[in-house]
Amino acid sequence: MEKLQAIRGIGGWTAQYIAMRTMGWPDAFLETDAGVKHALPDKSAKELLVLAERWRPWRSYAVVNLWFKGE
Repeated sequence: MEKLQAIRGIGGWTAQYIAMRTMGWPDAFLETDAGVKHALPDKSAKELLVLAERWRPWRSYAVVNLWFKGE
């Protein structure tokens, strides 16, 4: 994450997304993602991070499932 975020213009969300989608990292979690927020609208980003702790080390799979839930 540090190397990705060292590139100008890449923040936390983008680094997590790149790691999840192109590097196969199974533990990325996008707590500020619009799809995740849509699936769990009653949770703040901070609350989502706390909730997602129990999904480690498979949080990327949780994100994908939340995207489909929010459709």
